[in-house]
Amino acid sequence: MTPRTAAAAPFAVLGLGCAIAGGLASAVIAPQPTPHGAWAVAYLVLVGGIAQLGLGVGQALLAPALPSRRLVAAQVAAWNLGNAVVLGGTLSGVTPVVDVGGAVLVVGLALLVLGVRGSSPDGRTRWVRHGFQALVVLLLVSIPVGLVLARIGPT
Repeated sequence: MTPRTAAAAPFAVLGLGCAIAGGLASAVIAPQPTPHGAWAVAYLVLVGGIAQLGLGVGQALLAPALPSRRLVAAQVAAWNLGNAVVLGGTLSGVTPVVDVGGAVLVVGLALLVLGVRGSSPDGRTRWVRHGFQALVVLLLVSIPVGLVLARIGPT
């Protein structure tokens, strides 16, 4: 395993785990789907799974120097703790908990942006950089939208 692969591995493993958990949750709720259940499935797959994978691989490819294990551990912890708190708060209907989870997710994104800071664009990574930046912006816009939707509740 190359050092860059090792830097992306925790994100890839946990992202894949979230996507699988979303699939399993979908199978469990299929006989009697609920709005919160369907939301949780989508959240696990898209935010916990695919977004996490994209963030980790993007950082591994773009970081000018390999991020330290400590930084990667903080990023992975913030992202996954934030997701767990958002899921728990939403499913239990406690919106202040969802707010805390959203704040932790923003911290995780800030740590990920910090990990790629100083990288110089080149032809090889230009599209990776654009994809990484687009994902970060999408998530930064989605977090407050999700916090508002948590207050409105399922329709």
